[in-house]
Amino acid sequence: MYYKAYGIIETLAPLHVGASAGEETGNLNLIFRDQFTQTGIIPGSSLRGRLRADMRSKKHGVEESLWYGQAVKEQENGSNTATLVKGNGQEYDGTTEALVKFEYASLVWFPVFCPGQPIVWISCPRLLKRYKQITGISVDIPAPYSAPRTLQGRQVGTNRKVLFFNLGFLEIEHEVDLSKWIPTGADIPSSNLVVVGDNDIAMLHDMGLYRQSRVKLQDNSKQTEKGAFFNVEALPESSILVFPVALKSKGWNPFNDAPSQELYFGGLESIGFGRTRVTLAGDYQ
Repeated sequence: MYYKAYGIIETLAPLHVGASAGEETGNLNLIFRDQFTQTGIIPGSSLRGRLRADMRSKKHGVEESLWYGQAVKEQENGSNTATLVKGNGQEYDGTTEALVKFEYASLVWFPVFCPGQPIVWISCPRLLKRYKQITGISVDIPAPYSAPRTLQGRQVGTNRKVLFFNLGFLEIEHEVDLSKWIPTGADIPSSNLVVVGDNDIAMLHDMGLYRQSRVKLQDNSKQTEKGAFFNVEALPESSILVFPVALKSKGWNPFNDAPSQELYFGGLESIGFGRTRVTLAGDYQ
């Protein structure tokens, strides 16, 4: 039996989790993507590693080994053994199974710029279906091309509303209240939500990604080193993601009894990437 919990991630800065910088000319450092919708994800290994490292610094390794599993350590003679660790009155001598397990984080809402109109947050039925399965909310999944009545768009005729994206026009076919699909604590307006089709989300997602070109300058002059040019893409700030957590026992809380905390993900924190707010919910304490 597993206890079910989940986490909500809101990006507070562009988020890049994927390919690292290389030496190839024109290297494009891509983010990890879901294989079906081609939208950005954070792998479960990245979530686990970041939360484990945070607990290691706060709990002096004991809670870390209990929740994330005790690792084998190489000794000076070259043999692999595990150090005895005590936790919750139990002694572990050897590798142990993790008590907390993570799946990847997928997008729930993704901000996209519309020329001459307010920013809209888009999603699709497939992404919302996964969000519903993880959180357990009892709301019908909206049909594609749905938006609230209060969405600001170009009025065409008496009953038609059209959004203008950089790549073309999108007509709103259904007026639906989408406020219940906003995760608790997420700071996005309920009037600017749009559900598009599963076939359209990949194109709109690529249009809305944050992109930055980077170069490596020579140490003694402001000249670019040969071959040191990189293109980086990232999820923009105000993106909302969700990830499920399974626990074999209650009591796990990496945030010292607080429901949320700011965390950095990815490897580009030093140049302003990766700052997020993570909020935990469900049956984990």
